Amino acid sequence: MTLPDPGITRYWRGIRRFNDRAFSDAHEVLEDVWRTAPVSERAFLQGLIQVAVGLHHYSRGNRLGAASLLARAEKNFSGYADAHGGLDVAALRAELRAWQEALAARRAPPELPRLRVRDAKIQFPRTGAPAPNRTRPRRRCACRCWTCAGSTRASAKK
Repeated sequence: MTLPDPGITRYWRGIRRFNDRAFSDAHEVLEDVWRTAPVSERAFLQGLIQVAVGLHHYSRGNRLGAASLLARAEKNFSGYADAHGGLDVAALRAELRAWQEALAARRAPPELPRLRVRDAKIQFPRTGAPAPNRTRPRRRCACRCWTCAGSTRASAKK
């Protein structure tokens, strides 16, 4: 996995926020990484963002939105190895399947997924890429969630 610098710091901050169960914050941080990431890494990062947003939706009582985003996230991970981005992607896929089955059966889902670090020694080249400009309004977020995009548009109009 390759990310421009300062993407590495933000990436691990997003992973920590996810594991701290701050899913909305994880979404925001990982979306900043997604914006400057190479095309080859965007689907993986989009999958992480979709998991975070899906779990945020679940925490707000939106089971349908959660199920939809978790299914899309699993599809985004399908093109990556069992270990990618320093994470145990195989374990995450298994947890996502268990969550999807529970949501489809209207059962209580299992424990919240965690992003397990498998190899924290990832090389991220320095490219001098500028940090994303947070002052301009976002058009559409990486998770493809209309709730996030709608709330961003609403706040940009104020």
